[in-house]
Amino acid sequence: MSEYQYYEFTAIDKPLNEKEMKALRNLSSRAQITPTSFVNEYHWGDFKGNPLKLVEKYFDAFLYLANWGTRWMMFRVPRNLVDVDLVKKYCPGDSAVIHEKGDHVIFEFTSETDDYEWEEGEGWLSSLISLRADILHGDYRSLYLAWLFCVQMEEMEDDELEPAVPPNLAELNAPLKSFVDFMRIDTDLIAVAVETSSSEDRHTDPKALKIWIHNLPAKEKDDILFRLVEAPSPHLGAELKQRFRQTVSTTANSKSGNQLRRVKDLISRAETYAEERKRRAAEQKAKARARKKKERALAREKYLKSLAGREDSIWEKVDENIVLKKAAKYDEAVKLLVDLRDLNKKTGKEKAFKQKLKTICEKHRRKVSFLNRLQKAGLGS
Repeated sequence: MSEYQYYEFTAIDKPLNEKEMKALRNLSSRAQITPTSFVNEYHWGDFKGNPLKLVEKYFDAFLYLANWGTRWMMFRVPRNLVDVDLVKKYCPGDSAVIHEKGDHVIFEFTSETDDYEWEEGEGWLSSLISLRADILHGDYRSLYLAWLFCVQMEEMEDDELEPAVPPNLAELNAPLKSFVDFMRIDTDLIAVAVETSSSEDRHTDPKALKIWIHNLPAKEKDDILFRLVEAPSPHLGAELKQRFRQTVSTTANSKSGNQLRRVKDLISRAETYAEERKRRAAEQKAKARARKKKERALAREKYLKSLAGREDSIWEKVDENIVLKKAAKYDEAVKLLVDLRDLNKKTGKEKAFKQKLKTICEKHRRKVSFLNRLQKAGLGS
């Protein structure tokens, strides 16, 4: 099997100009390059560029996937729109790293495994890209999940404390679920982590926002309008909403009174949770099997009752099927004989059944294939 590598870069805040696209073309003659993207697949050879440097200079998002189990992605965000001191705590290991590059910070996430199957890279980044906007709006759930993956990969000391647990961690939307899948994060670990995550309504109150805007100093409003008209920023709205939220409330990062947990306690709790989950699943399967067994028994009971009074015609049908000397007919005859055996057992006529079966076997003693089928069905002598 040939190797497979997939590279995808996306520019969100600012499109590439002609000079930048030309510089990127020098790195690859085969890549698909547009003002907002750079995509290339390799089945032999490798990419000449440095993805981290390209993200630092040109792009806001990057995703890489290789068929030997490597998954890698990056997001670049404006430094002034994140709590740098806090986000650093979410990226403490080799699997989650933060790079401070001038006016930006770059989040880098890596997942490696030896247990992999061939898969394509196309479509992954589009399912994850909105997580960058969530980070810009103060939703750090993806970053906490990345920290959990560092725990899973044993990249921290046992006594290290978790960072603040973001609200609404128990409500993972589609992009967050894709992130869990992409990074291969243990869902049992996530289930334990959400136990101290609060629920919070992050929708902006329009009335409160209008009051806040109304109370801004006139000069500040003028500066905002000037930026909007003369030097538009793709994140002006996010910046203002962030300021608004900081004035009306403090983000509830964890439930009141809950202390941050140690790494070893999370791991231990996740192991216990996994055992409990497997036990519950086994119990549910056992109950389902018992229910199906009971349903089959009731259906069998009803079916056998429907045969009562028709025994003679069924015996005739058995003989007719055997005489035809066909495999399918032999099977049908054996099935009817099993029905007759069970019916006669319920009505106390087992002796009569055995005698008739013996007569059938003697009559067709040369039909070896049929007799073998009787043996397999437990009806042989």
